[in-house]
Order: sequence, then C-alpha cells, then structure tokens
Amino acid sequence: MSSTRPILLMVEDDLGLQKQLRWSFDAYEVVIAEDFDSAMAALRRHEPAVMTLDLGLPPNPDSTDEGFRILSAVMALRPSTKVIALTGQHDRANALRAIELGAYDFFAKPFEPDVLGLVISRAFRLAELESENQRLKQMSAEESIPGLISRDPSMLKLARQVERLAPTQATVLLHGESGTGKEIFARALHSGSPRKTKRFVAINCAAIPDALLESELFGYEKGAFTGAVRTTPGKVETADGGTLFLDEIGDLPMTLQAKLLRFLQERVIERVGGRQEIPVDVRVVCATHRNLKDRIEAGEFREDLYYRLSEMVLALPPLRARAGDAELIAHAFAQRFSEANGRGRIRLREDALQAIAKHPWPGNVRELENAIKRAVIMADGDGISADDLGLTESAEAPILTLREVREDAERLAILKAMARTDDNVVHAAEMLGISRPTLYDLLSRHGLRTGT
Repeated sequence: MSSTRPILLMVEDDLGLQKQLRWSFDAYEVVIAEDFDSAMAALRRHEPAVMTLDLGLPPNPDSTDEGFRILSAVMALRPSTKVIALTGQHDRANALRAIELGAYDFFAKPFEPDVLGLVISRAFRLAELESENQRLKQMSAEESIPGLISRDPSMLKLARQVERLAPTQATVLLHGESGTGKEIFARALHSGSPRKTKRFVAINCAAIPDALLESELFGYEKGAFTGAVRTTPGKVETADGGTLFLDEIGDLPMTLQAKLLRFLQERVIERVGGRQEIPVDVRVVCATHRNLKDRIEAGEFREDLYYRLSEMVLALPPLRARAGDAELIAHAFAQRFSEANGRGRIRLREDALQAIAKHPWPGNVRELENAIKRAVIMADGDGISADDLGLTESAEAPILTLREVREDAERLAILKAMARTDDNVVHAAEMLGISRPTLYDLLSRHGLRTGT
C-alpha cells in the first residue's frame, strides 16, 4: 500500500457502491470494510484519520443498530478519527444521533461524489490541524522549561501553565518534594517574563541560621551589629526589577514572616539597623516541600502570609509518580556524565533500567542524578549495571483497583518503552510489538511527546 496518500476507511457493504467509492476517491488510499469485524480490524491496522460509515449495515441493513455499534466502538478505540456518517434522505434523527455519539459530520445518500469529497477533504484538514496543534503544544511545553526532561502529561501540563504565568506579576508558590525541580520551574517563570533581563536571586530559607536570615533577606546598615563595617543590601533589594525566589519558605521563622508580609503588602523594606523605607519592585516566587496548611494549623506559619504567597499554586509530582521519567532522565544523565568524565558513551543495561524503574526515588531527580554520576565513575566498561547503581531492592507500588489498571496500562507501557529505548520510536514500537505508525498515534492519543 502506498505511503504517500492518506488512508480513507469506508465502511460500506454494497459492492457496486464500493467500486464507485474507490473510483471517486482515488486521491486517497481507500480501504473498504463491510461489517463490524472488518471495520475494527481496518481501524486497528491502518489507523485512518477519516472514515465514512454507512449506518445501514448487515445483518439488518434496514436498521441503524450495526452502524451505531461501529460508531460507538470507533469513538472508544480511536476518538481522533473523523467519522462521516452516511444516512438515508430525510433521516434527520439518526444524523443527529450520530453527531451526539461523536461523528464528525453526516451526509445523505445517494450522494454526489464531488460534494462528499469536499466534506472528506475538510475532515482530513481538521485532523491534520489537530495533530499539528498537539505537536506544537508538546514542543512549547518542553521548550518553555530549560532543563526539564519529562514525557509525563502532568509535568507537561505544568510547563504549559508556567508558560502562561511567566508574563504576569502573580506570586507563585511551587509545592513538591525535595529534588522535584522547583528551582527549574522558578527560573522558567523568570526567563519567560518581562523581567528576564534583570536578576534572578534565590535564597534558601532553611539553609541560613535564623539570626542571619533577616540581614540576608533585607540587608543591614553600617554599624547595625558587630562586624557590620559597611552598608550591605539584602537579597530582596538585590533582586530589584527582577525575580526573588524564596526556597523552602515553609521554614521561614515566625519572626520574619511578619516582615515579609509587610514587604509583600507595601513593597518597601527597611534594612537591619535602618529607618529609611526603600521601595523594591520584585516578582516573588516561593517553593516548599512542607504542607503549609498543616503548619498553619500548628501555629508555625501565618495564614495571612500563606494567602499572599499562594496567588497561584503549582504542585510538582514526585519522580515515582511520573511513569517512565526515571529511565528517561537516567539516559540523559548517563550521557552527560560520561561525556564530562571522558568515558565516551556509556549505556544503561537492562538490569540497571529495571532497578531504576523499581526504585521509589525518595530524593527524586537529585537522588537519581547522584546515583547515575556515581555509577558512571565506578562502572567497568561501557555499560552501567544494577550493581553499579547500588540501589536497594524495593517492592513495586501495590495495585489499587482493576479500573485504574485498565486506564493506565496502555499509557504506562508506552512511557516505559520510550524511556527504556531512550526515546527511540522504532525500538519502542518493536518492544511493544506494534507498528511505528501505531505508536505515533498512541503517543498522540495519550498526549505524550513524540520521540525520534
């Protein structure tokens, strides 16, 4: 079958009409199906973007039952296919029912091939635009977050949200476990904003002793305390015009929370030992691994400050919840560290990939990065084994319900195959036992990024 012409599936049992359809639509690779079984087989094999469906089919051509049965099955199996339902003259009720079930359009028989051809051409064009739109969305999500390596739909959705939030002045709170990439998202918010030419200033509120944190944040005047030999601006003032990233905001001492709240309300600061109000224009982005609402309940975090910081909240999923991402990221780290250490190209062996897939990664991407870096240095030869990773055995997460398994099985299998093969569509398709066009369609259907 030619690969240069788009495939048009036509479900029609009339032999004479089949010949007319083939002749009338020779611009397409016309595939004919006559009943439910042959229609489903053709749909799985050819994955057409467009199909026509005669609603009156055997075993009872005078009834539309079989036609609607096929339509329902097509929408369940491949909802992106544009189905054009062919109905009898004045059959408005069945035409509307077909649209309600998901058909793209309907057309009355007998039909004029030229007119039906316009409907089919329009359907192909819409399918092409939808496919391109999905591809552009995925590219946009990836390119908007430099350093983000993910094919997980939830992460790509977050990337699109960052893209929309970046040009605004909204204060953003990033919530997620340590090592999930909160600073990467914070920097993306800065680099996509009008402030990108100014400074991005980060401070870890948990890494600085309480006694020093105030002067680090707000600066100090000369003579404010022993050792203050000159006036020094703080992080907030240094970020003027740019973005201030307050990491681990949940660990900010209560004594400083009031001063930070005042700054967020008034946009002015006072240096330690100073009396002059200094206006500062910064965009504030915060991050924490703690549950701030729990800390509010415990009296350890101000509720009014929380609402100031959480104009927009982005929750980053842990690595263990991002199916296939651990293996995908591991490939990237292996390449990076092997080049940095002059080891050439070191690959991850199958047992290493299995160990990576099973490990829960409590330290998330940071833990994975350290494990791969260590393995690259210590590995013998050009391959990393499970022993090189030094991971402890861990049980797989328990299966919760059969419904969840059914819904996730296909997506998880694709994610894992793509990750195992380092994003190679040809090898992933072979691993899954399907054709490359089938895998491309499945990637599109599940909103996953297409590989090489």
